[in-house]
Amino acid sequence: MAWIQLVLDSYREWLGQDLIERVGSPEEQARELFYAPFVVVSHGSEPDPVLNYGNQAALHLWEMEWEEFCRTPSRLTTEPVNQPERTQMLEQAARHGYIRNYRGIRHARSGRRFLVEHATVWNVLDQHRCYCGQAATFSSWMFLTA
Repeated sequence: MAWIQLVLDSYREWLGQDLIERVGSPEEQARELFYAPFVVVSHGSEPDPVLNYGNQAALHLWEMEWEEFCRTPSRLTTEPVNQPERTQMLEQAARHGYIRNYRGIRHARSGRRFLVEHATVWNVLDQHRCYCGQAATFSSWMFLTA
């Protein structure tokens, strides 16, 4: 629950609006975010960040259960050939607090590739405004062939 609140608070901080309607208890907000019709993912601030949240849309898209998803290094959601571009995007978001309209190729556990479009990536800050990870959201993707 605490992580979800940091993700939502940080989105508001950087983008000046709410990702979801912030009504009800933290538990109700977490439920709303989990069942939202768009993807939300996040990772921590480890040297090789590990995914620590994926809502239902993300779990479905990446074809993973919660336990597997939250053990996956974030970099492994991208094919090795696309990892330098992903690293550059994350560094840009880290420098500026957030980026909008990110576009990149990701892959599911099965190897199925998809193009993410119009993604927003933002830094997650703790209650002391210290960096503790990054999150992303998007509602537009397209499966790729070959």
